[in-house]
Amino acid sequence: MRTITGLIIVPAYNEAEVIKDVYTRISQESKKLKNVDLDIVIVNDGSSDDTEKVIGDVVLTLSHYVNMGSGAATRTGLTYAKREGYDFAVTIDADGQHSPKDLINVINKLVNDDYDLVIGSRLLNTEGMPVIRVFGNKVLNFATRVILGVSVTDSQSGLKAFSKKAIEKIEIRSNGFEFCSEIVWRAKQQNLKITEIPIQAIYTDYSKAKGQSNINALRIIKNLIRQKLREV
Repeated sequence: MRTITGLIIVPAYNEAEVIKDVYTRISQESKKLKNVDLDIVIVNDGSSDDTEKVIGDVVLTLSHYVNMGSGAATRTGLTYAKREGYDFAVTIDADGQHSPKDLINVINKLVNDDYDLVIGSRLLNTEGMPVIRVFGNKVLNFATRVILGVSVTDSQSGLKAFSKKAIEKIEIRSNGFEFCSEIVWRAKQQNLKITEIPIQAIYTDYSKAKGQSNINALRIIKNLIRQKLREV
């Protein structure tokens, strides 16, 4: 069996406090995969803190000179994966919200079951997830279904695995948080095979402070409507 290559993409904005620990845990867990050669890239999205300084000497870093948004950072990572010819790519949040074990689970699902997009869903098992976050994500799921016509249980998940075909076919056009919904929409447009698996949501005081607010949710909905209207 040939070794396949994968890229773990970690979009990061002002994550100096936790990014080195997140990188270390991801790196340690990824070594458990067999017949997979994994690289990690941190996409520093114009951080104003020491994010790049903290991790720049231990891992490949791609940097934006100014903060462009999580969608833009993810696009930069996927563009790099496409250019370098990786067999698959995975995105994971930089704030420690996702378990590295779940990262391995989405990779295994993608590779072993021949999917193009595997979404790690926090809403298939909401244990440990604050009620307000459950409600907010369900609202955004509803908005994604109504506006874009696509339905998943966790449209805002930052833990996603992309096949080589998905890397080549999905073109993210939005820069903000609405990119999460857009990815599912683009995948549907390209008739890609999509599935979801349950993942654990790890909420600390730090990750809660970094998460999306109700105002962000309204902005996401507004931007989704704008994006849809531009393509009608």
